[in-house]
Amino acid sequence: MASAASLGEQAYVRDGATQIPVKILVVGHFAVGKTTFIGAISEIEPLSTEERMTRAAERVDDLKGVRSKTTTTVAMDFGRLTISDRVVLYLFGTPGQQRFVQVWEDLARGALGALVLVDPERLADSFEVIDLIEQYGLDYAIAVNNFDGSPVRDETALREALDLLDDTPVVTCDARDEASSAAALTTLVRFLLDRAQQEQ
Repeated sequence: MASAASLGEQAYVRDGATQIPVKILVVGHFAVGKTTFIGAISEIEPLSTEERMTRAAERVDDLKGVRSKTTTTVAMDFGRLTISDRVVLYLFGTPGQQRFVQVWEDLARGALGALVLVDPERLADSFEVIDLIEQYGLDYAIAVNNFDGSPVRDETALREALDLLDDTPVVTCDARDEASSAAALTTLVRFLLDRAQQEQ
């Protein structure tokens, strides 16, 4: 099997170019679709730490609206997406439950920004997630994950409900769909690049 270095040089980076790794968090509340999102878009077999939920977890985690959920992320999800011959995104999906907040703190170190997945029918569940990302000082974009049968939310009302700044990007996506997920990530990366240029 080829080494990671040789794969990087031959498959992803043109001769003489330097590969730039970019760490991105994929965050959101419990059962919003983070594992699905990374699984749909990762160019490598994603690392997933999903475990079957126990009866003890059912007493702790709010399963309202997601009764069919039988597994949950207990550490992180990880995937990779090459977006150019120089830039590679390393995607880290965080657990959605408050009891895993220490994991969030560790994963946030070195991250350039975050994509916040939101369920349009459970907007209030996103408040703590957005608060945490802002505490870590990360720029972020909102990706409204449209589940089957989810209502279409007016963007102005959604921004008001989530108390977003005017320049915070808001996009819709289907976490199961590769192209839709890629478009959401592209929106985040462009926003991060614009912010970086403004700060120079």
